[in-house]
Amino acid sequence: MKVFNYETVKAETVGESGASNIAVRWLITKDMGAPNFAMRLFEVAPEGYSPLHTHPWEHEVFILEGEGVVSDGKKETRLKSNDVVYTAPAEWHQFKNTGKKTLKFLCLIPHPKQKPREPC
Repeated sequence: MKVFNYETVKAETVGESGASNIAVRWLITKDMGAPNFAMRLFEVAPEGYSPLHTHPWEHEVFILEGEGVVSDGKKETRLKSNDVVYTAPAEWHQFKNTGKKTLKFLCLIPHPKQKPREPC
């Protein structure tokens, strides 16, 4: 068992093309011994966003703080604390902060088989 404060994990800037003012903390990974899933914490600054993208695995997202929208490129759906988002495999998605405070959310994924550091 491992117990730690999330702030001890370094926040990495999401440098993907199409991303702005977003960081990720890889909280639980294969390196820690988790065989199936990774848990990540995303922190999106006001007016920040992830890239609009798709990939072959699903996401399970829980909004911790802040407000924003999730978009499929055509439609935006508002998000706030305690909302849950399921993004199916191959579904286009983008998270945007529309509030004045940092948007924080947990994002769980199966261990990626292609790129180990995909954005949410």
